[in-house]
Amino acid sequence: MSRSITEHALFRPRASKAETKADITDHAARAIIGDEAARREAKTAKLRQARLENEAKPTTVPAPAKLRPKKAASARQEKFSA
Repeated sequence: MSRSITEHALFRPRASKAETKADITDHAARAIIGDEAARREAKTAKLRQARLENEAKPTTVPAPAKLRPKKAASARQEKFSA
């Protein structure tokens, strides 16, 4: 026994296999969720910037074309529709 017995060497905590696998899964899941959140925030910022640029442009709305009045239905069509 060449090692000296100290408080840290004697009672070294060791993770069980289940805890280790859970930590790996947790780390992977958090990385995926973090990546998705970063992409979502980047997309939101890009869309917000595009919307602000679009709103800043002066818009000229063309005058709507005049609507033609509808012709009265012929007497023949009125008979069949009733």
